[in-house]
Amino acid sequence: MKLTNALALTGAVPVAIAALTPGPPFTRLDKNDAMVIVADLQEGLYQAVRDYDTTVFRNNMIAHAAIAKLFDLPIVLTTSAEHGPNGILPKEISSLYPNAPLIRRNGEVDAWDNPDFKVAVQAQNKSQVILAGITTDVCTEFLALSLRSEGYTVFANSEASGTFSERLASNANDRMVSAGVVLQGVFAIVMDLMRDWRNTPGSLQILPWLDQYLPVYGYVARGHEAAVLNGTLVPGEAGLKRRK
Repeated sequence: MKLTNALALTGAVPVAIAALTPGPPFTRLDKNDAMVIVADLQEGLYQAVRDYDTTVFRNNMIAHAAIAKLFDLPIVLTTSAEHGPNGILPKEISSLYPNAPLIRRNGEVDAWDNPDFKVAVQAQNKSQVILAGITTDVCTEFLALSLRSEGYTVFANSEASGTFSERLASNANDRMVSAGVVLQGVFAIVMDLMRDWRNTPGSLQILPWLDQYLPVYGYVARGHEAAVLNGTLVPGEAGLKRRK
C-alpha cells in the first residue's frame, strides 16, 4: 500500500517538514587542539577580586589550572610583576606544573605584548585557548582580544576570572563576546572537552575531579553511591511509582 493511500485510509494528516536555515556554527572544544593559559592568577591580585565569593573563587582558579592536568593539555603560565604587590602564583597551581613555561612579565600589561609569552603560546601549536586571569577587564580581556586578532579560538573561563566589581566584569564580558570569545564556566569546559562520559577521560577520571573542584556536582555522585551501597527504602517509598 502506498503511503498516500495509507494516510487516506487512516485519516492521518501529513505533516510538512519545515525547511531549516542553518544557524551559527557550534564552536566545540577539542582536547586535541586546546591549551590552557593561566594569566596573572596571583596571590596579591586575588585579594582585589570583588565580583566573586573569595573562597569559591580560590577554588575556581585552581580548578582552571587543573583542567590541563585532567585532559593532558599543554599549559602556559604567566605572571605580572610578581616581585611586587601582585604576588606569586598560588603553590596549588605552580606545583602542578613544575616544568611548564612560566613567563614572568615585568612590565607588559597585555601578556601578548611579551615576546617570550607569545613564543611559548605559539610553540604549543594549538588553535584553541582556555583562558582565565585577574583582572577580567585587563588580564583576561586584553589577552583574549589579542589572541582573537591572531586567529585563535578563545574560551574565557568566566568563573576563574575576577575583577573589582560585577559591572566591570559584565562590561569586559560584553566586549569579549562581541569579538567572538566564548564565555564558559568550569563545568561546561570540562563537559565539552570530555564530550561523552564513556570516553577517556570519562566518568572514572572526571567524577573524582568534580568531587574535588566542583563539590556541588561531586555530591550528586556521592548521593548516588550512598543510595546504591547503603540505601534502604523507608516506609512509604516502596509504594511510590514513577510515571511511565
